[in-house]
Amino acid sequence: MLKPDGRVVMVSGASRGIGLAIVRKLLEAGYSVSAGARDPNALASTLSDAPADRLVCARYDAADRATHATWLDATLARFSRLDALVNNAGTSNTFSIEEGEEEDLDALWAINVKGPLFLTRICLPHLKECGSGRVINVASLSGKRVRNENIAYNMTKHAVMALTHGTRRIGWDHGVRATAICPSFVATDLTDGVTKITREEMIDPADFAEITALALALPNTAAMAEMLVNCRLEDTL
Repeated sequence: MLKPDGRVVMVSGASRGIGLAIVRKLLEAGYSVSAGARDPNALASTLSDAPADRLVCARYDAADRATHATWLDATLARFSRLDALVNNAGTSNTFSIEEGEEEDLDALWAINVKGPLFLTRICLPHLKECGSGRVINVASLSGKRVRNENIAYNMTKHAVMALTHGTRRIGWDHGVRATAICPSFVATDLTDGVTKITREEMIDPADFAEITALALALPNTAAMAEMLVNCRLEDTL
């Protein structure tokens, strides 16, 4: 297993929910973390109890390409290296085949697909350099099957699966391993009111963070391409 000491991880969408839980777990485990959020000052306040020498909070907006580069620059300026990227930032809407405006589809695609794609692109040279780089993409079981009418969201998560496997192929010979973690319902504000499943029955963000830490720690010889995480029984999932 890879040891966390000295390893630097960038986590997008870190202000709440899954992202915040991942940041807290990685800091607890001993990683240095660069947390990206639209409001880094608010995030820094939320994480005021974190070890200051192992945390940097920077502005990141998945739909604003300029913030991708400035976030990476801030990470390298602080820690002088990058070992892993967790593409967690994402959103959803109700765009379906029969209803929805094109701009809603474009906005979802910009955040859920183009955001992680272009962030991975600029991080990849540094991940290759370290010899054991990791890319964790927070996908969804909606990237493995379609069970509702939110076709745009399903499309973006299928695209994230393709991005993950493409990253594995291009990075493999350089020690880069990419993993798509595909949860069903996680108890965050994004799932409020979208299902009859209670929050108590959903995946706890802290448990999801534990799974992410495992994916980051697996050695080059035992990496997982996909991790399917469910809170209910589904055939094959």
